[in-house]
Amino acid sequence: MSGRGFLYVVLALAVLPLNAERLPAQPQANRNVTFVPEEATISGIHAALAAGHTTCVGVVQAYLRRIDAYDDRGPALNAIITINRAALETAADLDRVQNASRSALGPLHCVPVILEDNYDTADMPTTGGSVTLAESVPLRDGFVVKKLRDAGAIILAKANLMELARGGTTVSSLGGQTKNPYDLTRTPGGSSGGTGAAIAASFGVAGTGSDTGQSVRSPASAQSLVGLRPTRGLISRTGIIPVSITQDEAGPITRTVEDAARMLDVMAGYDPDDPITAFGVPRIPRTYTTFLNRDALKGARIGVLTEYFGRESVHQDVNAVTEDAIGNMSKAGATIVRITIPGLDLLTRDIQVSEFETKVAFDKYLASLGPRAPVRTLDEFIAGGGFHSSLKAGLETDARVIDGLNQPEYKNRLLHRQELRQAVMTVIAANRLDAILYPHQRRLVVPIGEDQVERNGVLSNSTGFPALTFPGGFSRPAPSAPLGVPVGIEILGPDYSEPTLIAIAFAFEQMARPHRAPVSTPPLGR
Repeated sequence: MSGRGFLYVVLALAVLPLNAERLPAQPQANRNVTFVPEEATISGIHAALAAGHTTCVGVVQAYLRRIDAYDDRGPALNAIITINRAALETAADLDRVQNASRSALGPLHCVPVILEDNYDTADMPTTGGSVTLAESVPLRDGFVVKKLRDAGAIILAKANLMELARGGTTVSSLGGQTKNPYDLTRTPGGSSGGTGAAIAASFGVAGTGSDTGQSVRSPASAQSLVGLRPTRGLISRTGIIPVSITQDEAGPITRTVEDAARMLDVMAGYDPDDPITAFGVPRIPRTYTTFLNRDALKGARIGVLTEYFGRESVHQDVNAVTEDAIGNMSKAGATIVRITIPGLDLLTRDIQVSEFETKVAFDKYLASLGPRAPVRTLDEFIAGGGFHSSLKAGLETDARVIDGLNQPEYKNRLLHRQELRQAVMTVIAANRLDAILYPHQRRLVVPIGEDQVERNGVLSNSTGFPALTFPGGFSRPAPSAPLGVPVGIEILGPDYSEPTLIAIAFAFEQMARPHRAPVSTPPLGR
C-alpha cells in the first residue's frame, strides 16, 4: 500500500477508540478542550499533552486529516510525497512513555516533523523527488534524522522538493509541482518548497530543508516562515542526497523563531562522518532558546545592505515591506547603518563550486545505499532518464566534469570564496555590526512556470556564514493572494552567530507579529 493510500485507512480508523494509554484524568474543565493543530508550536503541543487536552495519537491524527483535506484535495498543494505508515504506532508508543514517566521526555516529544525527501530514512524511500529513486530505501537514517527521532520527534511525512535540490521552484518528476498556499498561482520557492508549503499549511509543526544556494531560506521567504542556513559545520550533512560538499547545509523550517531554535538544539552536533562538524562542537550553547530575548533589538547595530535592494517598479512590494520592518527595528532601539560591500558584484561572480563537486558527491551517496541503490553513478542516473526535463542540461554538464576537485578553476573559486568572507567580515568589523540585513528575494516569488530570479542567498552560501530568513510582512493583496504574497527578510552574521540572529529575529517577531496563516488551508471542522 502506498503512503498516500495508507493515509485514507488511518483516517477511516481515526474515529475508533485509541489504544494508547491516556494521561491521568484531568479536571472536567480541561477534559473537553480540543487540541488545535493549525499554527501549533512545539511548546504548545507539550503544554496540551501535559494538561491532558490531547494525546500524541490525537496530535498525529489531526495533522493526517489536514494532509488528506488539502494536499491532494481542496487547494491541492501537492507538498507531500510519502506518509510515514508507522507514525500512529510511534505516537502510541510515545503516549505510553509519557504515561509511564513524566520526566526524561525528549525535547521534541510528539512533534510531527516533515522531512524534505532528500533526508535518508531507513523506513521510507528517500527519493529526491526523482522517479529513478522512487523505491530507494537507504540502509540507515541520516544523522540528523536519527537525532530528531532520538529527541522524540515523529517523522510524519516526506515532502516534495525541486528534484535533487537542484533549483528553486519545487517541481520534480516524482512529486510534480508544489503550490504556494498563500498564492496558488505561485511557486513555494525551493528547493525545499514542499517542506515550506507543508509547514505553512500546518501539515506538521516543524520541517527540515537543505540549502546549497538558498533552498531553506527561499521557501521560508515565500511562505511566511522561519528558515535557518547554519554556519558551515554546525549541522551534519551525512545521509542527505548531496549537491556540493562545500555549499550544502541542512536547516530547520518553522513557523516561529522559537521553534527554529528548538529544532536547532537537536539538529546541531558533531558527526564523525562529516568532519567539518568538529569545528562547531565548542560553539554550541546548551540551548538556543536562551537567546529568545524580546529586547534584543535595543542597542543592536544592523547593517542594511543597499546593493541587495531592487530599484525598479517590480521591486516595490518587497522594498516597502523591508523598509517598514527596518523602521520598526529602529523604533525598537536598533541602530540602522546603511552599508555597501565594495566590489560585491565582482566578488560574488563565478563563485559557486557545486558543478565541480556534484559528480563525486552524488556517486559517493549512491555507493552508501549498498545493494539497494537503483543506479550506481550519476552517468547511470542520466542514462535512465527518470528525472524532470529541466534538470537535463545541468546534470549533463556536471557529468562531463573530470577530476573536478583538482581543476585549477575549482581551486580559484575556493580562494574567491575566502576573498568574499574577508570583505564581509571587514564591513561587519568596520561598522561594528551585529548582523547584515536585506530582503531574501528582491522581487516576489515567481508564478508557477517561471524560474526564480534576484535571490540574495549567495552571501551566505559562498561564505559559510549563517543566515536566518524570517517573515517581514506581505505584499499588497491580489485576487490570487488574498493576504498578499509573503516577503522574507534575511539577516546574516559571522561564523556561529546563530544566537545573535535568533535574538534579533525573535525580538522583531514578537514586536511586529508578521506571520499569518494562509487562507487556502483553513481550520477543519472538529
